[in-house]
Amino acid sequence: MNISLRQLRVFLAVARQQHFRRAAESLHLSQPAVSRHIAELESELGLKLFDRNTREVVPTEAGRYLESAIGRVLDELEGVLAHVHSESERRRGKVHVASVPTLSAGLMPQCIAGCARRFPDLAIQLHDQAQTMVLDSVRGGEVDFGLAIEPPDTGEFDTELLLRDPFMLVCRPDHPLASLDRVPWRKLQGQPLILLDYSSGSRRLIDQVFARRGIEPIVVQQTGHTHTAFRMVEAGLGISVSPALSPPPPTLVARPLTPQEHRDVVLLKRRQRSLSPLAAVVWEALKGLAARR
Repeated sequence: MNISLRQLRVFLAVARQQHFRRAAESLHLSQPAVSRHIAELESELGLKLFDRNTREVVPTEAGRYLESAIGRVLDELEGVLAHVHSESERRRGKVHVASVPTLSAGLMPQCIAGCARRFPDLAIQLHDQAQTMVLDSVRGGEVDFGLAIEPPDTGEFDTELLLRDPFMLVCRPDHPLASLDRVPWRKLQGQPLILLDYSSGSRRLIDQVFARRGIEPIVVQQTGHTHTAFRMVEAGLGISVSPALSPPPPTLVARPLTPQEHRDVVLLKRRQRSLSPLAAVVWEALKGLAARR
């Protein structure tokens, strides 16, 4: 039996309108097309579905039964198709995410690639920014949400902990500290340090660690990006403290600092503002990625 969804919809329209012309108008079809669909359906079923006269079209007993059954089925089908379409639309569009540079390099490429594989119609626009600019972008609504380093609690944001990222010592292989498997923080006393500047969310935390441990840092250079800091370390200008998510190049070595100190990586959005369905997809993708690390 070869019956199409279009034939059933035409049948239902004729049964409800009891008129071919009105049914054709409601379906945006020509009257001959409606008549043809009904004739094909009756031929396929081997049943007469309508009694016709010059003024009206009345369903037969078989037509009335089919109208009752098909009406429910088509209503349910329309609901299913509308839901599928809605789900598809949720996965189509663009999401703007602001992220600090170390997280832009350490997390976002995998997130963007993973979302591209799962949701080809979803585009993620990354805004690679310093911490202060990430907070401004989220605060001003320029992005859907941000990825940052535990911002101060000002009451402006809703945050969710994504992961804890430990700090590492980065130095040249010929530096005396490179021979240690783990480097106590106190060993940094008196060492020339190349640190991220205060536009970074990590610098405030590193300074707090030094203060808690009674270390007076000798900061010889401050940079806006870990890549610049690493090049200075390569040049022999000093050593650096870097988050594990921003590993150094093969020319340098990284050693865990003990006791372990870390930075909290958080997802943040404007306080009491709901994420769009698209943004929620990316938010959850980042959580899944972090859980697998």
